[in-house]
Amino acid sequence: MSALPTSLPDPRTTDVVALTRAICDLPSVSGSETTLADAVEAVLRTADHLEVLRDGDTVVARTHLGREQRVVIAGHLDTVPIQENLPTELRIGSDGEALLWGRGTVDMKGGVGVALHLAVTLTGPEKDVTWVFYDHEEVDSDLNGLGRVVREHPDWLTADFAVLGEPTAGGIEGGCNGTLRVEVRTHGRTAHSARAWMGRNAVHDAGEILCRLSAYVPAEVAVDGLRYREGLNAVGISGGIATNMIPDECTVVVNYRFAPSKTPDQALAHVREVFEGFDVTLTDAAAGARPGLDHPAARDFVAAVSAITGGVAGPKYGWTDVARFTGLGVPAVNFGPGDPMLAHADEEQVQTAQIVTCARALSAWLSTGRVTEGTDS
Repeated sequence: MSALPTSLPDPRTTDVVALTRAICDLPSVSGSETTLADAVEAVLRTADHLEVLRDGDTVVARTHLGREQRVVIAGHLDTVPIQENLPTELRIGSDGEALLWGRGTVDMKGGVGVALHLAVTLTGPEKDVTWVFYDHEEVDSDLNGLGRVVREHPDWLTADFAVLGEPTAGGIEGGCNGTLRVEVRTHGRTAHSARAWMGRNAVHDAGEILCRLSAYVPAEVAVDGLRYREGLNAVGISGGIATNMIPDECTVVVNYRFAPSKTPDQALAHVREVFEGFDVTLTDAAAGARPGLDHPAARDFVAAVSAITGGVAGPKYGWTDVARFTGLGVPAVNFGPGDPMLAHADEEQVQTAQIVTCARALSAWLSTGRVTEGTDS
């Protein structure tokens, strides 16, 4: 077995696809990002135009060119566990397209490769840029490297606008829905199942919870010109003590995906209204992120990227770390190569043309000046 790589090639003499492949071939499962973080830091420190900072396995590089705008380009270094899908391979798809196959190619080392290549080669952008390569995205939120920087070094993330390189198949996905989970409980009375009339079956009573969910019509909410589709769904159910006993409690776990115009408190109030009469306990909540597409920097981004990709901005239904930027008052979007439906899959693979196109689009945007307040995108 050949030794694992520990370094990365120079982006100035390596194309963006080859650099992405090298990043993918350097394993960085969550909790084991140090080698890749060291390699990324080493590459960034070869660029005289960048100030390089580090916190744990999060590496930040910043330009200080005195530009009118500062933007953040961020991406996480870690991946889910490897499933015999490293080292990477270059393959040809069924339609003849070139593919880069292997763990991390979609989520999200394609975006990291684009960012690292541009961070080094784009020496004089028309916007000041903060490049963020962070750890522990794929695990518990309290370990998240970007969240750690938000808590401990929020000044590192000061910006007018942010782009997270999560896979979007090269499209623009603005902001993200919020998410919360609750446990909705019913309470009964235990009895022997042969004498069920002596008790009250909490599992049977949970039928009303499921009926309300089945009848629920999720809202579609317009936020900053994008239409977010909400969802309220049972994602788990448990109850019962033994197969010869009437259960005295049943718990239905419900997940609510809510538009970024709602706060978690407003979302919880709505869920409690839906399940009025039941015991509702909040277990987890995270605010969504407004895309802020009415902001001049956002209009500038959409215009520059759409001119190259031909796409238009759409909503992000899942929760991503763009919400952390919203918490800092920075509007943010998701934009990166790779089909998100292939994230975490054993057959993870990305079209190499998407990597190239995303790099071209980001370069074009960073190389243009500010769009005026009245300019349409």
